[in-house]
Amino acid sequence: MALSEIDRNLIDRCLAHKPNAWEDFVDRFMGLVVHVVNHTAQNRSLRLSQSDREDLVSEVFLTFVDNDMAVLRHFRGESSLATYLTVVARRIVVRTLVAAPAPTSPLSDVEAAQDSETVEARMEDQDEVAQLLKTLSGAEADVVRMYHLEGKSYGEISDATGMAENSVGPTLSRARTKLRERAGS
Repeated sequence: MALSEIDRNLIDRCLAHKPNAWEDFVDRFMGLVVHVVNHTAQNRSLRLSQSDREDLVSEVFLTFVDNDMAVLRHFRGESSLATYLTVVARRIVVRTLVAAPAPTSPLSDVEAAQDSETVEARMEDQDEVAQLLKTLSGAEADVVRMYHLEGKSYGEISDATGMAENSVGPTLSRARTKLRERAGS
């Protein structure tokens, strides 16, 4: 989807520091950022407190305005603004979560037991994933590991492996097909 006229106007207003432009931007994209924070934490099996969630949302919006709204200035309009902000917000959240110490919220006995079972299941899953990754060729395994386990973008994978960026998607697709076939047998 291309950049809509509404979003183009909103970016222009924000970059020109027009009155109420930033408030309109936050109103328009608050739900998206909260969703990205929740989804990213869930994908990393993290339980966020309301305070942690608010801190992450704030970190995303602070990064958006940092360096005179550099994030908006770098937007090239090759996708929808929502798609671009989703990718940027996810990277900010992942970077922040990786750098932060593990959450220290106390767990109830039931939650602790459930978490213990979840950890054991995840460890078994990690072992299974490691065994499945061994069945892939080096490049395919590297691409799958970087994309699904490390959360890297196609561009980052291309830089790390020397593979053309437009080859990363097809490589992932072939590798996923092989993994599905091998996991099913």
